[in-house]
Amino acid sequence: MEWITAIQQAILYMEEHLLEEINYEDVAEHVHISCYEFHRAFSFLSGMTANAYIRSRRLSLAGREIVETDAKITEIALKYGYETPESFTKAFTRFHGVAPRAAREEAAKLVLFNPLMIKITVEGGKTMDYRIVQTAEQRFIARVKDFRNDIINEEENRDVPDFWEECGDKNLIAPMLSLCPEGKKDLYGLCSPAKEGADTFEYGIGVLLDEKTAAACIAEMTQAGYRIWDVKAGTYVVFECFGEDSRCISETWQKFYKEFLPQMGYEAEDAADYEIYYENGKKGLFCELWIPVKKKS
Repeated sequence: MEWITAIQQAILYMEEHLLEEINYEDVAEHVHISCYEFHRAFSFLSGMTANAYIRSRRLSLAGREIVETDAKITEIALKYGYETPESFTKAFTRFHGVAPRAAREEAAKLVLFNPLMIKITVEGGKTMDYRIVQTAEQRFIARVKDFRNDIINEEENRDVPDFWEECGDKNLIAPMLSLCPEGKKDLYGLCSPAKEGADTFEYGIGVLLDEKTAAACIAEMTQAGYRIWDVKAGTYVVFECFGEDSRCISETWQKFYKEFLPQMGYEAEDAADYEIYYENGKKGLFCELWIPVKKKS
């Protein structure tokens, strides 16, 4: 399914079920996309998570009812999914900048959050550098951890960066780099493909193994908590991410969904994607982002 079409259908479904107990997992199931892939695509295309969209739409509509009707605030809270007046007041105040009762009594200004419309516009005069690479089967050794799907593109979330820091602080990266020859001590940030029904994804920090890597060294590291991570052969679109921190990766993912997929005749493939952090990379290069794709049938 085309991503833009899928996201539009998702928005329509959320609008039709705003007063029901739904979250991004229900929406993903409706458009027949894995929770992980849907959450990632929606957040990068819209700039917010699906759960944040549902919450914002409910609070926007609740604000209208507060000022336009005489309904009890407790009834409005229950209608829009809040079990207690206290939780509703807290969320309402954070969203609108004023408490529900004060909004009604003082005719305060409220925040209007309209339904999303996903549009792709093509503008001239801009370039998007990429290359298409056919890869063979690859084997990595990595330190791996599970992360919640809903942290993807979540503002201020540092779970993955903290994992990098943790591995560095505990000296878990150096043993992997010792397996690599001089000049090729590149680190990989590996991200697992979607798993049916799972609410987490795997992220690993690792190095690429080759036929020269001693089996005894690999066995010793797996016993120490490292894991072998196999990636099947496939087609990858590769983007260079220039910047000082991981924000450039998020920006590249946005371009992938907003610019590359709609125009280039490819669709996302269900396989591992990864970042490469080169030991001797170009000046200003934060990493390369490798995303699995396939030609549209």
